[in-house]
Amino acid sequence: MRLTHGFKSKSALLVATLFLVFAGNAYADAKHLVIGISPGPYGDLFKQAIAPSLEKKGYSISIKEFSDYVQPNLALSNKSIDANLFQHETYLKKFSADKGLKLSALISVPTAGVGIYSKKYKTVADIKDGASLTLPNDPTNLARALSFLQTAGLIKIKPELDPTKASEKDIVENPKHLKIHPLEAAQIPRTLDSVDVAVATGNYAIASGIYPTAIDREVIPENYINVIAVRTDDLQAQFVKDIKEIVESEAFAKVMSDPAKIFKDFQKPAWLKAKNN
Repeated sequence: MRLTHGFKSKSALLVATLFLVFAGNAYADAKHLVIGISPGPYGDLFKQAIAPSLEKKGYSISIKEFSDYVQPNLALSNKSIDANLFQHETYLKKFSADKGLKLSALISVPTAGVGIYSKKYKTVADIKDGASLTLPNDPTNLARALSFLQTAGLIKIKPELDPTKASEKDIVENPKHLKIHPLEAAQIPRTLDSVDVAVATGNYAIASGIYPTAIDREVIPENYINVIAVRTDDLQAQFVKDIKEIVESEAFAKVMSDPAKIFKDFQKPAWLKAKNN
């Protein structure tokens, strides 16, 4: 009986020890976050304005960079990353619906706007008849670019433009006979040596160093402000609540308004504007 009792006690101790080891490992894994971003300023935004506060809460952070607008959401869905920051809510909703993914916007962040760039012209009014122009080819950013070009007075588009299905066929008036070439968004800044005008998204413009040279820049509609995206099933997870709390904090706002950082020129989302007023 003593041998049996001793064996049972040792077995119980072993089980308890293994439980603590595995529980500790699971806790450690839960405290390590992998964040997906596209090239440009949003990795810096996360590293400088969000990661330090997460680290104070006990998290370790890894940044994974993606070169397109497709893989970050697929990686989020398959749990290769825990959150991403690269897209606006319109794109997130469209992509998630098309791919059958359960992803949600957590909170919007200050965003660099789409700009019109040119090495040939100094103002939009200078753009000549027949000028060649590149712009993003993914539907939501194409719709955004077309709407911006209309605001700039260069084209007119269908009033019922669907931002999830837009194409150059939605142009109904092109008085300057612009030669429009949709391309992958990441390639747009590199086309400035071969075309007259380029319409580039803010992140790729900053990554390529052309952002300050825009001859015109959009006022971003609220649905085109970038968001931190997470899996819908994780919306109540502690790490998600912690990220949201940090973005809403004074420490985050201080980094966003720092005159030494490029974020100061980003358009603030409505919730942050309201908070600062």
